[in-house]
Amino acid sequence: MSAEELPHIIGYAFARRELCEEALTHPSALIPEGRRGRRKKPVKRGYERLEFLGDRVLGLVVADCLWRRFEGEPEGDLARRHTHLVRREALVRVAETIGLGQHLVLSRAEAAAGAAGNPGILADACEALIAAIYLDGGFDAASAFVRRFWEPLMDEMEEPPRDPKTALQEWAQARGLALPAYQLVATSGPDHAPIFTVMASVPGGERASATASSKRSAEAKAASILLDRLSAAR
Repeated sequence: MSAEELPHIIGYAFARRELCEEALTHPSALIPEGRRGRRKKPVKRGYERLEFLGDRVLGLVVADCLWRRFEGEPEGDLARRHTHLVRREALVRVAETIGLGQHLVLSRAEAAAGAAGNPGILADACEALIAAIYLDGGFDAASAFVRRFWEPLMDEMEEPPRDPKTALQEWAQARGLALPAYQLVATSGPDHAPIFTVMASVPGGERASATASSKRSAEAKAASILLDRLSAAR
């Protein structure tokens, strides 16, 4: 995919292309190495500041969409939907849909290590892109982008998503048990793409483990597996 195709994919053409470039620049590329160790002219900044702003813009637009779409739902259900839609997994799905990894500016070392496919980097760059659109075209432009790519995710949510960790906690509390425990049992993979294995357990010896690219995701997966086992054993 060429750089010229990105505006067609995202449905937005930048007037200030430097904002788009900033949103796609990984911190590793700020001061790239030249030949024989000489430094090339540094890029002004990477996507980290834009990521901060994009997170807030995304949260507001998604909250507005949910508030209007699910008129009869209480705050708690809306909050569960919102959490599901602004988490890293949702951002990665959108980033992969638009082929964002192919446009990232990375150091040679990071590119060689496969950082363009790293979920954390894709999520951060996606938030930065939202902020860049907001700064370039205003709130309406950013809102249009978010609605275009997040409304299909909303369409998949017939019911408010049930957080596995909360469900497992409620299962334990309903039986007068102590809260579930989560233990990090292994970490593997390169520094830019670590893999975490977490074990979830409840009093009585029941336990389950799961692996994911973040500790939070691994905990949620382990909780889900354990809850399925406990439910099947009843």
